[in-house]
Amino acid sequence: MELKNYIFKNLWLQVVFSLLVGLGVGLILGGDLGMAMDDDTLDSLISYLKIPANIFLSVIQMIIVPLIFASIVVAITNLGAKDKLKTLGLGVGTYFVITTTIAILVAVFLASVISPGSILDLTSLQESHDLSDDDLQIKDGFSLDDIPNAVSNIIPRNPISSYLEGQMFSILVMALIVGLSMAVLPKESVKPLLDILEAIQKITLHILLISMKIVPFAVFGLIVGMVATVGIGTMVGLGVYMGTVVLGLGIMLLVYTLFLKFVAKRSISSTFSKFRNPQTLAFSTASSMATMPVTLKTAEDDLNIDNRVSKFVIPLGTTINMDGTALYQVIAVFFLAQLFAIELSMISILVIIITSLLASIGTPAVPGAGVIVLSTILITVGIPPVGILLLLSVDRILDMIRTMVNVTGDLTASCVFDKITRNKMSE
Repeated sequence: MELKNYIFKNLWLQVVFSLLVGLGVGLILGGDLGMAMDDDTLDSLISYLKIPANIFLSVIQMIIVPLIFASIVVAITNLGAKDKLKTLGLGVGTYFVITTTIAILVAVFLASVISPGSILDLTSLQESHDLSDDDLQIKDGFSLDDIPNAVSNIIPRNPISSYLEGQMFSILVMALIVGLSMAVLPKESVKPLLDILEAIQKITLHILLISMKIVPFAVFGLIVGMVATVGIGTMVGLGVYMGTVVLGLGIMLLVYTLFLKFVAKRSISSTFSKFRNPQTLAFSTASSMATMPVTLKTAEDDLNIDNRVSKFVIPLGTTINMDGTALYQVIAVFFLAQLFAIELSMISILVIIITSLLASIGTPAVPGAGVIVLSTILITVGIPPVGILLLLSVDRILDMIRTMVNVTGDLTASCVFDKITRNKMSE
């Protein structure tokens, strides 16, 4: 009875159990254990098993816009003093750029040294994915002259359109502008709007916390579908590529430990043990947005971080701090370039680094978004976007791992700036 109660009180245990059961069922249904179902029956069964996941993701998409907008505006407004705003606003932004740049440089180094794409046979992959020669045709990339236009479109011309279309980076920019404006105005003049936004934030977070109850069922359905459809054999064929990405993500976790040890002045073992719940949930759902309520709760209740810091850093980090995603995208680009025998010049590598940095900021915090954004980077260096199809078979696993790294980065940033702000206040 005690074990049962312990499992019910810990979401990460329920998720791990669902993962293991889903893996076993997927192997059975997919034929890896000799009990394959016909394709039509398997597709029908998987569509039913994915109902909890579809409902869960629909809830996220329903509240993601008001939650992000309200969280950023409320956090900036509640900071109040200009010195705190400067410490957190500029400091957090600089910190996120630094860690993302580190992730990209690690990816460039590993992809250049290991060269995972040079190991695989393009012909066999072309046959297994039914790709024609036209699909694999190498094209000229976009000119650097296109960058000014892309930068000019960062500011949303039509905020309502951005909200309706779920353009997260535009929403973030709008929230920052509104929040900064409210922070410098007299409190009595912005209090009515602030009260409304705080209510929206609490309501949307409560909805997310309720929806967490179906996460184990959602994870079970997703894992069964992935394993049964893809199979273990295909995953093994891209093992070197996967290993390179996982190694890079592991290095980023080591980077976070250095920040925790020498900047945040926290114990590595005890701090990482408190990261367990959001890390496991992020790994299972592959969505840092879905994990955000648990990340906030862990930061405030377990890590004792000032809620003014956590409510600013974590929603902001969930939207723009995608170290794991940036690392994955760079390795994926190098992998496909090596696979297609495209030699990357120094200019091309520089373009990849800049584009990955910007793309990681604008990547939605939902499952699979990294692959969608990856196509933008591929075009810049002339790699056929159809190359993404070669990565989809193993992307779900990598998506889960890189999301866990993204969430770990957000929690680390919270610890770092909690220490910095406390030092400022003591001075």
